[in-house]
Amino acid sequence: MRNYLVIFILFTTVLFASKQELTVTILPQKYFVQKIVKDKFNINVMIKPGSSPHNFEPKASQMKALSSSKIYFMIGEPSEKAWISRFKQNAKNTLFVDTTIGVEKIAMQEHTHHEDEHDKHDNHIDENGLDPHIWLDPISVKNQAKNIYEAVIKIDEKNSEFYKTNYNEFINELENLDKDIKKILTPYKDKAFMVFHPSWGYFAVRYDLEQISIEIEGKEPKPNELLKLIEDSKEHNIKIVFVSPQFSQKSAKTISQNIGASVVSIDPLNEDWQNNLLFVADEIAKSYRE
Repeated sequence: MRNYLVIFILFTTVLFASKQELTVTILPQKYFVQKIVKDKFNINVMIKPGSSPHNFEPKASQMKALSSSKIYFMIGEPSEKAWISRFKQNAKNTLFVDTTIGVEKIAMQEHTHHEDEHDKHDNHIDENGLDPHIWLDPISVKNQAKNIYEAVIKIDEKNSEFYKTNYNEFINELENLDKDIKKILTPYKDKAFMVFHPSWGYFAVRYDLEQISIEIEGKEPKPNELLKLIEDSKEHNIKIVFVSPQFSQKSAKTISQNIGASVVSIDPLNEDWQNNLLFVADEIAKSYRE
């Protein structure tokens, strides 16, 4: 029996190691890619769970995995752009695919109370001042899924029907998710929610909500700015303040205590992508029902 167990372990190890690799920048992309390729590829994620894109630096093991990847799926996140030239130098045989093609981008919400124009800088915004968080809107993800599917069939044409079936199923899932979120949030049209970093702009626009950010140029607000945010929160009748593991929670908790809003932790990089979006929708709706 022991010999059979050893053989099984060796077989599964070899099978796992023999799979070709794909690389993505963030965990939600892994979710999207796996919906289409299932278990035909291993997926290397550059920004690991619990890490922040804003201080990202790849490890040697990740660079090695990237160099052997068939495809790198780009998301247009600023930290990715900072490294992309080095990635391409390191992975000369890898196909680099821009999954943002076809996505209609929106301007990144700027929240500043500074008078000095030179201070108006946020390294979380792309070079055109556009919001990179396109993965937080199911309809934008439909475009990303199409780009992923078209790239995968280029490198594995013999399994194109398999990928096509998975792609179509994923598109149906995205459309149903969009309907479910609309059903949850339609009664709360034009309501506002607050979050430290304005990652949820596409989500807010899609579902007719208003996102109010706490950060000032990517930093904690100063005392006078915090007072202004508290006033803004009261004017907008904010019922919920979202915090996330990538950013400070100090200001969010101070604001919530002053306005009587609930504090809820969410992660824009959560790999359980679909349930994460439904959770955010449910929490916004619940905050206005209570």
